[in-house]
Amino acid sequence: MTELVAPQLVVNSRMIYFGWLPADPDAVAALVPDGLTPALNHQVFMNQYVVDEAGQTSGFGAYSLTYIGPDLAGVDAPDGVTPGRWWTHYVNSSPDVRAYAAARGVPASPGRTTIEVRGHRLVATTEADGVPVIRTTARVGRTGDAVNRGQLRYLTRLDGRLQSGNYPFVAEPVDPFAVESLEFLEPDHPVYALRPADPLEIVWGFYSPRASFAYPGGESVLD
Repeated sequence: MTELVAPQLVVNSRMIYFGWLPADPDAVAALVPDGLTPALNHQVFMNQYVVDEAGQTSGFGAYSLTYIGPDLAGVDAPDGVTPGRWWTHYVNSSPDVRAYAAARGVPASPGRTTIEVRGHRLVATTEADGVPVIRTTARVGRTGDAVNRGQLRYLTRLDGRLQSGNYPFVAEPVDPFAVESLEFLEPDHPVYALRPADPLEIVWGFYSPRASFAYPGGESVLD
């Protein structure tokens, strides 16, 4: 492949992105590396999204992705409010995108994400090596005039050093939006450590059929 050079642009992906309180806070904390601190409530984030056509990207091509991990304390995004985030799993359908991400310290692995919307019901399913491991069911409405925008901060480790990257985004959320169930389907898969508490407690989230963002990768070494 032609080497993909940072930054990369993705427009109009279909994206469900939200956070929850975990069933096992200690297991979540154990996934945070030395030098970083989990959020006080140990909340977990997950983004499931689909890029349907190559023309929606500057070089990645069409792909799907689920990434997930703990929110962090003390390394907020540029807005000073949104927590920085640590990827523990990054399940991607594209070898090219996996190589791009892995070169920046992201734990990329093969897999596929699908998002199906019928009426007001959304079902997002994440498969790892052909096995369904996560299924999200949500109630969704229509997009209106609202726009979510800003920059997110993700942390990775590359060559033994923590890296920090800012990721600008613009998304048009639907209203209403509610996650109705979140199922972790394979107890033997490592991602099961991040499963939600029962009853499910969602702490934030949105679904957008038009979410755009830039993908710089690791930009600076974390002090």
